[in-house]
Amino acid sequence: MPGYIQHNPRVTNGIEAVVGFFADAGPIDHEVKRLFAQGTLVVAHVHYRAWNKAGVDIFRVSGGKIVEHWDVLQAIPASTASGHDMFSQLG
Repeated sequence: MPGYIQHNPRVTNGIEAVVGFFADAGPIDHEVKRLFAQGTLVVAHVHYRAWNKAGVDIFRVSGGKIVEHWDVLQAIPASTASGHDMFSQLG
């Protein structure tokens, strides 16, 4: 993807960098919990079981292709102050 923009500080721009990152990481056990889309943006709330992390990935899409990516990862604690886990939907 020419012009692919990456905002993760560990990965450079360009599709080659993304392919290399996932080649090095190997299969990543994960479950998409929620998916939202508005206009050119798609947001995924993901349980990355392989890393014991909760993640939010934001993608900008143009011409049917991902052209930009941001992400936020957070370690999943054994317990939380609220008593709610990182993925449940209450109410």
